[in-house]
Amino acid sequence: MELHSTILGEGKPLLILHGFLGMSDNWKTLGRQFSEAGYQVHLLDQRNHGRSPHSADFSYDLMARDLKEYCDQHGLENIVLLGHSMGGKTAMFTATDFPKLVEKLIVVDIAPKYYAPHHQKILAGLQAVDQAKLDSRSKADEVLGEYVREKSVRQFLLKNLYWKEKGLLGLRLNIEVLSQAGETIGEELPVDRTYSGNTLFIRGGKSSYIETTDHARIAQQFPGSQIQSITGAGHWVHAEKRKEFYQAVMNFL
Repeated sequence: MELHSTILGEGKPLLILHGFLGMSDNWKTLGRQFSEAGYQVHLLDQRNHGRSPHSADFSYDLMARDLKEYCDQHGLENIVLLGHSMGGKTAMFTATDFPKLVEKLIVVDIAPKYYAPHHQKILAGLQAVDQAKLDSRSKADEVLGEYVREKSVRQFLLKNLYWKEKGLLGLRLNIEVLSQAGETIGEELPVDRTYSGNTLFIRGGKSSYIETTDHARIAQQFPGSQIQSITGAGHWVHAEKRKEFYQAVMNFL
């Protein structure tokens, strides 16, 4: 599968993977910063997200393979791989599957463990938006508001809107497949899969995605890892505390 990407700058390849229901555009500001620091930044859309192809087949093993193919197509090796949430899981699967490809790994606010499905309301809201045949963003916000109360979360989700044709908005997401993907998204990294390269786990201080009880498992599967907490940040660490997040990544690199 040929993934869509935006490439910024020149230098060592740094690949960035967005989270569930996100897209590469969410990382443009930080991507520019990393490119100015001497990295060739690849902002990728994962399958069924953004401008990348849609497919009924959806799993972390497939997304890891998509990434390996992308690197082969672009002649990339010894990459720095950074992923947030679902993108962090894809990054873990990629590093354990293709350890020679990944020189350094950065995982943002996700552990290797299983997570129970917890996006049902958001997905129902996006399905309602998709089925409503809307002609304005404010109407889309109204429909989604019936399901999602937090304005910041709605704004993040509605970045997926685009003009399908004149007067008709659509979603870039493959909502049909993603709405059935709860168990897939929550899938654990099998306990026998390990990556011993340099790894940084960044967690939001206010987020419950990585708990103290997860530290032993992280150390076991990623023996070359360290965990850093960013005070005052929730799950969207990079958006909520961009300056601190950037600093943490640069210090690690």
